[in-house]
Amino acid sequence: MSSPRSSPSRIDFAGSPRPTVGVEWEFALVDAHTRDLTNEAAAVIAEIGETPHVHKELLRNTVEIVTGICETVPEAMTDLHDTLVPVRRIARERGMELFCAGTHPFAEWSTQQLTEGPRYAELIKRTQWWGRQMLIWGVHVHVGISSAHKVMPIITSLLNQYPHLLALSASSPYWDGGDTGYASNRAMMFQQLPTAGLPFQFQEWSQFEGFVHDQKKTGIIDHMNEIRWDIRPSPHLGTIEVRIFDGVSNIAELGALVALTHCLIVDLDRRLDAGEQLPTMPPWHVQENKWRAARYGLDAEIILDADSNERLVTDDLDDLLNRLESVAVSLGCADELARVSGIYRGGGSYQRQRRVAEEHDGDLRAVVDALVGELEL
Repeated sequence: MSSPRSSPSRIDFAGSPRPTVGVEWEFALVDAHTRDLTNEAAAVIAEIGETPHVHKELLRNTVEIVTGICETVPEAMTDLHDTLVPVRRIARERGMELFCAGTHPFAEWSTQQLTEGPRYAELIKRTQWWGRQMLIWGVHVHVGISSAHKVMPIITSLLNQYPHLLALSASSPYWDGGDTGYASNRAMMFQQLPTAGLPFQFQEWSQFEGFVHDQKKTGIIDHMNEIRWDIRPSPHLGTIEVRIFDGVSNIAELGALVALTHCLIVDLDRRLDAGEQLPTMPPWHVQENKWRAARYGLDAEIILDADSNERLVTDDLDDLLNRLESVAVSLGCADELARVSGIYRGGGSYQRQRRVAEEHDGDLRAVVDALVGELEL
């Protein structure tokens, strides 16, 4: 006879009384002359000193810039700017530049050094080749949620806009000196890690608690932060964390993407409060949409609903942005949301990178130059 299943432990969700916003922005350090990656993040962070706004990451070529808890998107962008200015100054004094995209166009993963620490060492010990391959950068956006019971319905419904968010941010067409044919190779690579990828479509907080219990009991995770879903709860912060985005090269585009995320989540939150049943899609449609956005970017034909209707992602974005205008006004980010359409009308990062490479006879150092140049502070 099998032993009875033990009850899952309760996971307290801190809850946020207001829909606050926070941003984590990962940057690589590149040599000012060769444009290759450099493993000098520890020295840069040491010179900055202890601060909650600058963090180390898995690889020693990466510096993460983090906001505090912000009330609005403009406040978050100002917070990031104020941290970036001294970080970039210190990097430049050491012969480096800040670079942000989903991947580096030509760097070799085998030459990158790991940050010391038991958490990182255990990750590589377990994931081996795939863990060492994670030469990728992204942006994470946190939005405050008032109650645990709202979290899973919002996450599950937000998956309908997954391809919109990925296509807009896609910035990783190159890998190890070659064009992958994907707009976001990062999205495809990151899901190879255990517990990474699309979240399960839970509707109840208790389902999430049961999932975490099973993951811990079977030794898949030791801590909840090892659940690396593309959208996940952050119970200790009282937020939903959106981790869909490729790395973003400049603060104007970042502000637009954060505003869209803030508006989408708050809109779903308000619809829940109004008693609405939030729309969802079958997991197989969500999975296909992720692949289409990663492969085709802003040219993706996405699946819209459970009835399998399809539409060009940019056409759907036009209607989505119009619908969210009033939400953006209420959140103080109307100007930032209005900039979203400029991304797909002017060309996304993956498109700009390919254009630069073509104009420079395939020289990918020129692509790094262009991305470094886009970070105007």
